Amino acid sequence: MSGQDSRRKGRWGEELAAKYLRDKGYSISAANWRCRLGEVDLIAEDGTYLCFVEVKLRKSAAYGSAAAFVDRRKQDRLRAAALLYLSQRPVDLQPRFDVIEIYAAQGEATPRPEIIHLENAFS
Repeated sequence: MSGQDSRRKGRWGEELAAKYLRDKGYSISAANWRCRLGEVDLIAEDGTYLCFVEVKLRKSAAYGSAAAFVDRRKQDRLRAAALLYLSQRPVDLQPRFDVIEIYAAQGEATPRPEIIHLENAFS
């Protein structure tokens, strides 16, 4: 798969995750928020929490859950990016780190991708 294909599929997964969150009552504050410390796929809020969301798209869980690929190093980068985001945009909401797993066996042609929202996936 080319880098362009991978980015397109990643955007598709992030759009699915954003729609899922909006349907659950969240508002999306930012998508693909980038800084010198890293990138956050989605930043969403629900009135209580400001969620820094990592989206993981996989065909299946045959090689482990999608969330298992959010390793310690990725978590550290997400924490650092979140701290910078919060220093630039202070809010009264409690920060939280979520992971959204999307399983789509046929990629973008999957009629009903499975979406699993792991709230407070790590601290």
